[in-house]
Amino acid sequence: MNDHGGGSLVLITGGARSGKSTFAEKLALESKKKVIYLATARVEDEEMRERVAAHKKRRPDNFRTVEEPEEPHLVFEKETGSGNLVLLDCLTLLVSNRILTDLNRHGAVRQGEDIFADERLLEEAGQRTLGYITGLAQAAAKYPAGVVVVTNEVGMGVVPNYPLGRVFRDYSGRANQIMAEAADQLWLVVCGIPRRFK
Repeated sequence: MNDHGGGSLVLITGGARSGKSTFAEKLALESKKKVIYLATARVEDEEMRERVAAHKKRRPDNFRTVEEPEEPHLVFEKETGSGNLVLLDCLTLLVSNRILTDLNRHGAVRQGEDIFADERLLEEAGQRTLGYITGLAQAAAKYPAGVVVVTNEVGMGVVPNYPLGRVFRDYSGRANQIMAEAADQLWLVVCGIPRRFK
């Protein structure tokens, strides 16, 4: 039992194709619990369909997939007494989904795949998203059967040259910090090699 009254909260971060999801699945499997694979990805094109299919093919048969791109806290509420470990993959997509939905609700303009919003709208969307992530981190820390969260390190590359990209990068980094503070364990995966930092 942890100080926050829940199971263990584990945060796993790394770059794209670093092996973080594979490591998360290994930890979940080693728990010997039934696992809910809480997927936050939205399948909106063929490339994403192929990525999701490859992820599903790799998962063990006893992993039950639940897709919830914007409100994963609902899964924690529903599953609290089940004894099922939750593997949330991934926090970065959740931040993106919530920022984009918030912008759409509050007057951003879409032209094809481009989204136009002023600085105020972008910052407000980011702040509301962080408010949600703060509550989610608290719910994950209190979830009794344990939670594994996968996220991306997005701040180590080139600074995006457009405002939405910069807001996404900045608020993803802040969301990672919020989840890391609540976590019992923090792992960084580089080139398939995990290292524990907390």
